[in-house]
Amino acid sequence: MQLTFVELLALGLAIFRLTHLIVFDKITEFLRAPFFDESIEVEENGEEAVYITPKKGGLTGFIGELLSCYWCTGIWVSIFLYGGYFFFPLYFIPFITLLAVAGIAAILEAVVQSLKTD
Repeated sequence: MQLTFVELLALGLAIFRLTHLIVFDKITEFLRAPFFDESIEVEENGEEAVYITPKKGGLTGFIGELLSCYWCTGIWVSIFLYGGYFFFPLYFIPFITLLAVAGIAAILEAVVQSLKTD
């Protein structure tokens, strides 16, 4: 099945947004927490810095490594969304559309914020 340009663009934006949601967003931190260790170190200026590193070994370590890599998570999100689009379009097209619109909004917000700081 070949995608039209609009379908490819929507899928790309949806993949971007869902990947960002999983890897970076505060709202999904509780999902990532079991796979990471947190350490606090005092910087030279006396301020504390929190460092998050993937757990070592086993399935927990593997998932931690996966979640710490935007590119790796993006591949699995791509497989999930494209597979869903292909096999279950009734359910996935609205989900992909929602994520694509959220992706556009996230990009526009980043542009607006960068213009404010310049």
